[in-house]
Amino acid sequence: MKRKYITKTDLLVVLHYLGYIMQGLGVVLMTPVLVALIYGEYIKVSAFLIPCFVSFALGTIFTQKLNKYDNLRLKHGMLISSFAWLWASIIGASIMVLSLGIPFIDAVFENMSAWTGSGMTFFINVEILPKSILFLRSLEQWLGGLGIVIIFIGILIRSGTAAARLYKSEAREEKIKPNIVNTLRKSVEIYLIYTAIGVLLFILLGLPIFDSVNLTFTSISTGGMSIKNANVGFYQNDLVYIVSMLLMIIGATSFTIHYRIVKTKGKSIIKDVQFQLMIVLIALAGAIILLTNNGVPIEELFTIVSAITTTGANVVPPAELATWKSSSLIILMILMLIGGSSGSTVGGLKLIRLTTVLKGINLTITNFVSPEGRVLNTRIGDKKINQREIKEASSYMFVFFIFLIFGWFMMTLYGYDPFTALFDVISIQSNNGLSTGIVFGGLPTPLKVTLIFLMWIGRLEIIPVLVLFRTIGAFLIPKRHLKKMKQTPEE
Repeated sequence: MKRKYITKTDLLVVLHYLGYIMQGLGVVLMTPVLVALIYGEYIKVSAFLIPCFVSFALGTIFTQKLNKYDNLRLKHGMLISSFAWLWASIIGASIMVLSLGIPFIDAVFENMSAWTGSGMTFFINVEILPKSILFLRSLEQWLGGLGIVIIFIGILIRSGTAAARLYKSEAREEKIKPNIVNTLRKSVEIYLIYTAIGVLLFILLGLPIFDSVNLTFTSISTGGMSIKNANVGFYQNDLVYIVSMLLMIIGATSFTIHYRIVKTKGKSIIKDVQFQLMIVLIALAGAIILLTNNGVPIEELFTIVSAITTTGANVVPPAELATWKSSSLIILMILMLIGGSSGSTVGGLKLIRLTTVLKGINLTITNFVSPEGRVLNTRIGDKKINQREIKEASSYMFVFFIFLIFGWFMMTLYGYDPFTALFDVISIQSNNGLSTGIVFGGLPTPLKVTLIFLMWIGRLEIIPVLVLFRTIGAFLIPKRHLKKMKQTPEE
């Protein structure tokens, strides 16, 4: 059987569209320069200028010189998405290396964690970092929450098949508008409105403007990487905790539902199956943990909301979280795995996949006990679910757990406690950020690379990365093997 690999032309198509994203990154990552100028961090400006100029210049070359390569297919979208998140992390890492002088692998970890909303950090004392670097991390989380590719195709690429395929490549299916670009622009508009409301609420609660902006960015994006060593717990304010939880839940709810709130007078969010399930899980987990853990109720509730929304913000220090009862930590692991709604900013498996698989299991059992020849259907809310969707959800969950086991094995191979290692690996791959404290800058390099990889595939939902590996493999196969395959008759 002949195998048709990615050709040189395919790679040129990828580079052409990737160029738009590289240009966009070169522009938006200059934003922290304003913060540097405001706070007198003039020496840090060049650290932003050089990487951003390189990104913009390369992007311009790709878009201009390769403009005839515009026949975009879904496989190209997958590759563009995979490369875009890597490039974004590399540019952010270059800024940190030039500004802070930290090892490149640590900088890549930090930026991949920010872009993917994983929220873990290698910095022991973030409060001594320059304000511009703190804002860079928050900005990356805010942009990454909506999606790197999604933001820039909504701004830079005209509507049509190309935009639709790039949209799908970032594991997006929901449409607010019939037109993909209009959907993206409406999503950005909704995101900006909630961001503005969050900043205003925190300012009214007495937080400094800088803190308000950063805390809003990391909450609405369900990123959780803080500008304070104690994270949200630094503020010791229940109202700040409540606003943060509300922003997390908003971020974990589908943008489609947010768009319909006004038209349906709030009924769309109440009737949404994923939102209903998220609230039920928060209530159940809260009841169990509050009864068994004997902690501070508001802190435990905050941790539960942070887990299921895959935010990873904390008011309980990692060392204290590690002392929670094993049953409570298991509940948090389950919540981190599940995540929030599809079409939102969250990581994890997503509530819709879990519901789809459970519906599929129920359908299978019902088919066994039903009269022969009876045709059964299953629904989630008012939507009919077919067998293809059930199989896709089941397959994704299976592959997700394979990579999860791989990451867990790597941690235990280096001598880490299996239980706490599992907790942190689930948190990393689900793009969460809650930690028992075992993820730190002193990890061996192979583990750092493993965790970077898990964050990357978790955010891209695995398939685009597998497509990338398949492409790399195709180009690495010796030419003599390709000749043999060409000579093999097609089956």
